Amino acid sequence: MNFPADYKYHKEHTWAKIEGDVALVGITDYAQDRLGDVLFVELPEVGAKVTQGEKFGVVESGKVASDLYAPMSGEVIEVNEELADSPELVNQSPYEKGWMIKVKLSDPAEADNLMSNTDYEKMVEQ
Repeated sequence: MNFPADYKYHKEHTWAKIEGDVALVGITDYAQDRLGDVLFVELPEVGAKVTQGEKFGVVESGKVASDLYAPMSGEVIEVNEELADSPELVNQSPYEKGWMIKVKLSDPAEADNLMSNTDYEKMVEQ
């Protein structure tokens, strides 16, 4: 499993890569591994508001449909359109090509509520 050190992690298996007041958001390597082959990703529209810890979309695999939970609050400023035609990018590259949404943060201090990569790794090992 891969958990990059420069990302922050939510207990519901999403991550945020924060750069200034913008966060790139996706699901973790652990989450995509547990889901199996991702077949479909339902994401919010650009302009939608997301709230930390609240549902922002759905990811469907051959096994299950799972809700996606926002690691940070703010406004969606970009959606990864490639996932519509290539949802397998979530499995192949969960931190790079498989990102889901880009959020303009309403409260960057919310990052304090998230876990480091080592804390997240400890949580999933239990």
